[in-house]
Amino acid sequence: MKDVFKAVTITDHVYWVGAIDWNIRDFHGYTTRRGSTYNAYLVMADKVTLVDTVKAPFMDEMWSRIASIVDPSKISYIISNHSEMDHSGSLPGVLEKIHPEKVFASSMGAKTLRDLMPVQGEIVVVKDGETVRLGDAHITFFETRMLHWPDSMFSYLHEDRLLFSQDAFGMHLATSERFDDEIDPSILEFEGATYYANILLPHSPLVLKLLDRVGTLGYRFDCIAPDHGPVWRTDINGVLDRYARWAQQKPTKKALVVYDTMWHSTEHMAQAITEGLLSEGISVRHLSLAVNHRSDVAYEILNAGALITGAPTLNNNLFPSVADVLTYLKGLRPVNLIGAAFGSYGWSGESVSQVESILREMGVEIVCEAVKVRHMPDGEFLTRCYALGVDVAKRLNERVT
Repeated sequence: MKDVFKAVTITDHVYWVGAIDWNIRDFHGYTTRRGSTYNAYLVMADKVTLVDTVKAPFMDEMWSRIASIVDPSKISYIISNHSEMDHSGSLPGVLEKIHPEKVFASSMGAKTLRDLMPVQGEIVVVKDGETVRLGDAHITFFETRMLHWPDSMFSYLHEDRLLFSQDAFGMHLATSERFDDEIDPSILEFEGATYYANILLPHSPLVLKLLDRVGTLGYRFDCIAPDHGPVWRTDINGVLDRYARWAQQKPTKKALVVYDTMWHSTEHMAQAITEGLLSEGISVRHLSLAVNHRSDVAYEILNAGALITGAPTLNNNLFPSVADVLTYLKGLRPVNLIGAAFGSYGWSGESVSQVESILREMGVEIVCEAVKVRHMPDGEFLTRCYALGVDVAKRLNERVT
């Protein structure tokens, strides 16, 4: 197998030498239904440079792609833009096979690499804004701390006007195509938004600062090469604009009704709430956690204006699947949401107050009284649920013009 993997030309001097993970379906707790890639790049300058590596099990694939272009022993420099192990896992193995002159990383990157793995030799720390010459080419480094790890940085190859953006502007998408203009734009929009919502959403204020900085650098980008997904060579302004939109989290007239149910009582309540929202012209995503994953909810919340959450009570607590998704969303720190709680119970009924408490902790503005039903909701309670949907919808319509 080692000779079947080939490098892909990105620019005159840069080749993609990464790996395709067709089968991964879970990454950091979110569902990756289309797999992923681990992108590594080879810069064919006087000082041959490898930018990032790949997840450890895919090292042979990367090695084969490198060897299709150049003897790997010719690699002089390695740049680690991000030390997370899907990008650094092969680094120890690479260093065992070859002995590059230098390995470059940010200050936090050098520390993290030492913490995570046995790295032979010195790691050269580069500063924000520092430029390193590769002989006939030069790369400038920019720290992007907490996008999405403290060690993260960008690298800009001046001669090819190419930005190596590590985890920013990427997506989990396994394809045989390497460039954005070879892939259905609707897939790029969906997978890009899903990636942003599940990985970068809590860092949105930093994303906005980063975009401002990118705009003031005065650099032209002919390519943006992330560590996951396709290389951007056509819709560069589009992906930058989408990141700005996602980071701003401006609410729209869209509400999520998120719930789970045991004996359909909470489900009937959710249906009535959904109808109340629809009666006021609100777009609704009706998300039963029996059939929707937490990462689906994260994707939908990216431009939502309201989050209405329901749970039955189980063992004096909210239902486990609802606890799971609320814990996940709380960590992602969405903003600009209004909402409410609802649910059913048999004899104790703690779940609804627990849901409402978590929503408040998330910064969701509770705009109407929760509806709590003992056993099966009758016509009166379904009418109250419908009214809850109407009330949330009216408040959302007031907020979003």
